[in-house]
Amino acid sequence: MARLSTQGKEDMKNQAAIKTVMILLTLLAVAWFGGPALGAEVRYVDRDTLKGWLGRPEVLILDVRQPGAWEHSDKKIKSAVRQDPNAVATWGPGLPKNKRIVVYCS
Repeated sequence: MARLSTQGKEDMKNQAAIKTVMILLTLLAVAWFGGPALGAEVRYVDRDTLKGWLGRPEVLILDVRQPGAWEHSDKKIKSAVRQDPNAVATWGPGLPKNKRIVVYCS
């Protein structure tokens, strides 16, 4: 049986921490935006649906991956707007209310 290296274990812990932070940020965003967000449907969007939405002016795609994950990734959605997940309180209130907003992370 193969053992994980110390770095491998650390990477797994970091990935779990990032997922936890992203869940908390999503909940914070719902709470932060109050009425409109609480009444809106929040759902998973599959790849094919998202592909169909690319380039549509009524759709805003936010890439909220951690800075290091974003910087080192060779996979980015071209029309996505990069936002720091640690600064939701700064950019969140300015999100347009007349657009479908897709938030993604890894």
